[in-house]
Amino acid sequence: MNVVLISTYDLGHQPFGLASPAAWLRERGHQVHCVDLAAGGLPSLLMRQAEVVAFYLPMHTAARLAVDAIDKVKRMNPQARLLAFGLYAPPNAEFLRSLGIDRVIGGEYERALADAVDGLVEVPAVSLERLPFRVPDRDGLPALARYSKLHINGTEKAVGYTEASRGCKHMCRHCPVVPVYQGTFRVVPSGVVLEDVRRLAAAGAQHITFGDPDFFNGPGHASKIVLALHEEFRQLTYDVTIKIEHLLRHRDMLPLLRETGCLLVTSAVESVEDVILEKLDKGHTRADFLEVVRLCRETGLALAPTFVPFTPWTTREGYRELLRVIAELGLMDDVAPIQLALRLLIPPGSLLLELPEMEQYLTGFDAAALLHRWKHPDPEMDRLAVETLRLVASEQKQGRSRRGIFASIWEAAHGAPPPENFDLLPRAAIPYMDEPWYC
Repeated sequence: MNVVLISTYDLGHQPFGLASPAAWLRERGHQVHCVDLAAGGLPSLLMRQAEVVAFYLPMHTAARLAVDAIDKVKRMNPQARLLAFGLYAPPNAEFLRSLGIDRVIGGEYERALADAVDGLVEVPAVSLERLPFRVPDRDGLPALARYSKLHINGTEKAVGYTEASRGCKHMCRHCPVVPVYQGTFRVVPSGVVLEDVRRLAAAGAQHITFGDPDFFNGPGHASKIVLALHEEFRQLTYDVTIKIEHLLRHRDMLPLLRETGCLLVTSAVESVEDVILEKLDKGHTRADFLEVVRLCRETGLALAPTFVPFTPWTTREGYRELLRVIAELGLMDDVAPIQLALRLLIPPGSLLLELPEMEQYLTGFDAAALLHRWKHPDPEMDRLAVETLRLVASEQKQGRSRRGIFASIWEAAHGAPPPENFDLLPRAAIPYMDEPWYC
C-alpha cells in the first residue's frame, strides 16, 4: 500500500508522530512517505499516487492547519482513503468525518493506524493498550537543520525530539491530554528511547527535547534514561517538561537532571492566582511555583514557565499581578512573550465543561475552529487579550528581545511604563528554543 503520512505543525520539531508509525507501517511492507508541511509544501505527484493519506493532529494548531490540507489532498486525489490520528483526532471525530476523513485514531495510535491502513474493520478510535514500541523510522523526513534550534550563550544547537512516555497520570481540567488518556500514561522502553537518541545524534542532534507531557510521571523510568543518555553522550544536552507538583515532590532528582545535561525545564504554571489554579485543577499553588523557582535556581536549572493568562476568571488586576510576579522573580527573559498572550482554549471533551459556572461564559461550539467559544464578563479583558496578542506578534516580527516585549506588555496592561528599576533587574543568559508556542 502506498501511504503518505502528513504533519502540518509540531512546535518546530521533526515530527516524532510521523517517524513512529512509519516504522510500524514499513515493517508491514507498506511504502511510506512522510510529508512535513511546516518544512515544505504538498508534493503533487506523491499525493496523486497515494492510496492512503493519514494526518497527524497532536495539537490544536496542527488540527486547524490540517483542515486546509485535507481539502487540498481531496482535490489532488479524490480516490485516496483519508485517516487522522493523534491527540486532537478523537475529540474532533465528527467534524473530521464531515471533511472526508474515513477513520480517526488517538491514544497509543501506532498499531491501530497500521491496522486501519491494512483495512481492518475493528479499529478503536482511542487505544490505550501497552504497545511493543518500535524505534522511530525518520527516513524521508527533512534534516534536523531545518527545525527549531536551541540557543544558549550566543550559540545554537540542532535539536532532536523524542518521547520517553505518553499520556499523563493527572487530570488538569484544561489539558487536551485528559479527554483521550483519562489519567493513563504509558512508558516507552528505555532501549527504544536510547536507540532513537543514537540515531538522532548520528543525524546531527546536539540537544534532545523529551516531549513527554510530564517527564516525571514515571520518575524511575526518567532517571534510568537520563543516566544512560549521559553515560553514552557526555556532550549531549536535553530539556524536559515537568509539573510544578512533580518538581516539588521529586526535588531530590533536580541535581540528577542538571548533572546529566538538562538545560531547561518547561513547566505549565498557568496562573499565579490560587483560585484559578484550583479551577484548572493544576495540583499546585502560587507558593509552590515560587518554591520551584527557588529550587531550580539553587540547582542551576533554567525554568521556562508557561501560562494561560486570559481566562474567564482573570481580572485586569490579576493580569497585572502576573506581570509583577514575573518581574520580581526576574523571569522576564525566561518566559516566552506568547505565554503572556494566550487565551484559555476549550476543546471538545475538555473537563472545563464540567464546571457548572462555565455555562455563563460559553457562547457556542465552533466545530470549524475546533473549540468552544467563550466571552469574558468584562469586555475590556477580551480587548486586552486581543491587544496583547497583536503586540507580541508585531514586536516579535521586529526582532525585539523578550525583555523589551515584556516592557511593552506591561505598559499595555498598566497604561504606564515599567518601574524605573526594570532595566536594572538581573539579565540571565538562559537557554531557549526558536519556537516557544505551546498549544
